[in-house]
Amino acid sequence: MKLDWLLDYNPVLLALFATLFTYFVTALGASMVFFFKKINKNILNAMLGFAAGVMIAASFWSLLKPAIEMAEENGSIPWVPAVVGFLAGGAFLLMADKILPHLHIGRPMNKAEGIRTAWKRSVLLILSITLHNIPEGLAVGVAFGALAHNPDIGLLGGAVSLAIGIGLQNFPEGAAVSIPLRREGFSRRRAFFYGQLSGVVEPVAGVIGAYLVFTVTPLLPYALSFAAGAMIFVVVEQLIPESQSGDETDLSTIGAMLGFATMMVLDVALG
Repeated sequence: MKLDWLLDYNPVLLALFATLFTYFVTALGASMVFFFKKINKNILNAMLGFAAGVMIAASFWSLLKPAIEMAEENGSIPWVPAVVGFLAGGAFLLMADKILPHLHIGRPMNKAEGIRTAWKRSVLLILSITLHNIPEGLAVGVAFGALAHNPDIGLLGGAVSLAIGIGLQNFPEGAAVSIPLRREGFSRRRAFFYGQLSGVVEPVAGVIGAYLVFTVTPLLPYALSFAAGAMIFVVVEQLIPESQSGDETDLSTIGAMLGFATMMVLDVALG
């Protein structure tokens, strides 16, 4: 696939378009509420497993690997930015998880996390997905922002594959918000509105991430690793436990394997 023509565009603008695409796929997933009132648990688990696999592969192939290579080229100790950024990304999500009120899909109200509030279950469900969409948008934005300092076709391919991979796994996430809201008593239109709204943070985080690395060159390897750490936190803390919540766990495991393989193929083929 010829991608070199994209190098003529501003990286921040590319990040905006890429994260608008990932948001659109979230909205597409949320639109499933117009066709289904509930979703088979095994199918949802397989989809969440697929999303986990995509994010694990993306964290290495599209974020950590380039960060290590950039640090090496800059004459730094290669593993330092990767480790520092990775752990900082996880720590950031951990703090956000402890502060922002939210509720993971399938959990009872007494398992709500963050600061205690009187907010309704539906609001907490929306906030859960919204919180965990932030690192996805940030990752795509940082990947495109890196082009400002190294307009390399391989780096561009990695950023494009990351956007496609994040988009693919956003589909089940959109459905996983809107369909439960329908079961909570929301109309189909309201459930869709709030489902797609959970993805709006991705373009915002994407533009911020791209702009930061666009303006602060030494930050780049750390920013890539930060995004990877935040994404792995989401996978381990949310996606994997939710995908393994049913009686049949093989489907979610197979989904994770397929998701990893899909993202790896995308990254190698486009990068």
